[in-house]
Amino acid sequence: MSVSIFDSFLTTPEMIAVFDDTEIVQGMFRFEEALARAQAAEGMIPDTAARAIASVCNAQLYDIPALVNASRRAGSLAIPLVKELTKTVALFNPESANYVHWGSTSQDVIDSAMALATGKALALLDQRLQSLINQLLHLAGQHLATPVLARTLMQPAQVTSFGFKLLNWTAPLLRSRLQLRTVAARALRVQLGGAVGTLAVMGAQGPAVARRVAQNLGLGAAEHGAWHTQRDEWVRLGLEIAVLAGSLGKIATDLSLMAQGEIGELAEPSGNGRGGSSAMPHKRNPVSAMIALAAATRTPQHAAALLASMGQQHERGLGNWQAELAEWPALFLSTHGALCALDEAMAGLHVDSARMLENINGLRGLIFAEAVAAYLASAIGRPQAHAMMEELTQQVMASGQDLATLTIAAIRKDPDLRDKTDLAHLQTLFDPVTATAAAERLAHQQLHDLQEAAAALELRAENPIPSNTEVSQ
Repeated sequence: MSVSIFDSFLTTPEMIAVFDDTEIVQGMFRFEEALARAQAAEGMIPDTAARAIASVCNAQLYDIPALVNASRRAGSLAIPLVKELTKTVALFNPESANYVHWGSTSQDVIDSAMALATGKALALLDQRLQSLINQLLHLAGQHLATPVLARTLMQPAQVTSFGFKLLNWTAPLLRSRLQLRTVAARALRVQLGGAVGTLAVMGAQGPAVARRVAQNLGLGAAEHGAWHTQRDEWVRLGLEIAVLAGSLGKIATDLSLMAQGEIGELAEPSGNGRGGSSAMPHKRNPVSAMIALAAATRTPQHAAALLASMGQQHERGLGNWQAELAEWPALFLSTHGALCALDEAMAGLHVDSARMLENINGLRGLIFAEAVAAYLASAIGRPQAHAMMEELTQQVMASGQDLATLTIAAIRKDPDLRDKTDLAHLQTLFDPVTATAAAERLAHQQLHDLQEAAAALELRAENPIPSNTEVSQ
């Protein structure tokens, strides 16, 4: 697969290789070999023909750029590929050439090859997901009690635990990992239906041949026949990739905001030219977040294109199936690039807990106003407590004093309130560590639950391909 220089920048060589032209063409040859062997096993074609076909199903024997060029005129890459395969078989065994691609159609070849490539792509994503999840869980365990500002509508809100925030990043990734395995088990199936999905040329032996082809390729057998225009499970898998990219974009958004110089709570690894500026030597750019944000920006359009392509006409789509094929690799290229970038960032993430505390203290106690109002409400009622804190916060903004000092002074001036208030307890409400306690308690339980869920996924270590490919004898 040829990608632009800017696409290459946002993905990985490993994922580019999965959808490389040679790999896709080899996947198509794997299908042709599996088809011939399955038909021979069912007595449809001679064993000699199956062996002759299999012996030349090697992409290295063919001029792939020429095949791609010819496909533009033919309307499908499978047409020139089958033509060249037939010619090559005929060079060694003219009689066997008659059995190439017997009873199949172009979409069978291409969809099956794409299913094979997608299985490899999912394995790459799963591996990186495991690494990123483990790193986030490890960081969360280290920072369960680390106070950090929670921000809502881009404004300081209250104090939370940084570990709690990390677990909020992690949970969607675990769900995506599980969901991708579940959806892949339904989507990664062999495509074999012949001209209009009926396996008419193969007759009664067609279903048995299809099961054998699936087994030979390590794909699931289609439960409800050919899925030529049944694109629901396939598109659903693509949409799950887009959801994963969105979750990575959420992490990247928070990371980039917390890494801003004015905030300075997090920083990506540096050194060896990483994150530098061509004009400003002082800069430490969050390049991992940048790559993940680019993926999150691009994937919705690819996902929308998949959805738009589902209205395929009758038994073979005209234009929409081809559009789907073109959009498909981009989802995986962007998402794997984002995963790898964030995985690298988390491996060397710098957490400045002192700066987190400094940012909390810099707000002069304003973020504790709700907790203080709730405490005072037991003494003077909720409306009066709310009004009192509203007035005091305005004084903080006007005077530059901190809310704790002003609140204690106001209580001491009011004999009735002073008698009903425990000033020592009130002081603890302005303590960031105390304020973190609620988030820390939740984070402890969530960490345990997410660790168990992650371990369960590893213990299962299942192949996401269904095991319903038994061959009838």
